[in-house]
Amino acid sequence: MTNSAKYFDEIVQSRRSVRIYDQESTFDHEAVQRSLERATLSPNSSNMQMWEFYRITSEDLRKEVAENCMRQKAATTARELVLFVVRPKLWRERAAFNLGKMKASFPEDMPQKDKERALSYYEKLIPTLYNNDSFGALRSVFKKIYAWYVGSKRPMYREVTKTDVRITLHKSVSLAAMTFMYSMKAEGYDTCPMEGFDSKRIKKLLDLPKDAEISMIIGCGEAAEGGIYNKRTRVANKEVIFEK
Repeated sequence: MTNSAKYFDEIVQSRRSVRIYDQESTFDHEAVQRSLERATLSPNSSNMQMWEFYRITSEDLRKEVAENCMRQKAATTARELVLFVVRPKLWRERAAFNLGKMKASFPEDMPQKDKERALSYYEKLIPTLYNNDSFGALRSVFKKIYAWYVGSKRPMYREVTKTDVRITLHKSVSLAAMTFMYSMKAEGYDTCPMEGFDSKRIKKLLDLPKDAEISMIIGCGEAAEGGIYNKRTRVANKEVIFEK
């Protein structure tokens, strides 16, 4: 095992979901900023980066958000709350961003056909998959039928509906959330991801965009005595790790 692996193992082993945070210890809010910047480097589907991160640093606003997190202690005692949000309607902007970066990276002597083949991913495939406007349900039916038909003849990507895309976005932002939590632990702080909250009220409170979906809210701070409720328990590795 390399030294890097040992350090990472220490972080993974020591990270726990902390429900109560120390109110007296100092808290470096810049650690949150650094950790979010690391989180933006997380892998994500097609590099679309259809995520946003909202830091709740104001004490008054933090109390209001915590109230809508069902007053969980992981929220009411947090020194800072971070919302991990997906934005389905950003697909055009993100596709254009990736197209621009791709065009700028092409070597001058790259054949035109190769350029067109590479660009078609963001010019054709991404719009087909991500365009889920008011006709999204109807589009999903046709895309599902097409995927089924092609899939009957050769390997085919089948997660093509509006719901499938939503799942993809939440998977991507969840990867960023995990990077964030490991980073916070490396910074010497604890975290707790929460799903128990009133998303409608919090969206209104923070004036989030209409299409925004809150994937999770993470409480941050230094663990207080008794902040970890139970010993860690996991099913045996042989029950979840398989070789074929």
